[in-house]
Amino acid sequence: MLIAGLWTPIAGIVVAVLEVSLAFMSPTHAAIPLFLAVLGATLAMIGPGTWSLDAWLFGRKRIVPLDL
Repeated sequence: MLIAGLWTPIAGIVVAVLEVSLAFMSPTHAAIPLFLAVLGATLAMIGPGTWSLDAWLFGRKRIVPLDL
């Protein structure tokens, strides 16, 4: 789902949860799963790219900063 850009936030959350569970199952080698969990959470927060299926099907959403 991530490679196709389909349901990117949901897939990112699933990746993050699975990798955190892997990190807790094997605490001696937890660096790589925790790194991948952070990447999954980041992807879930950022969302799909411009050329993804999500953007094509549901429209691209942009974050507009507030002018202070």
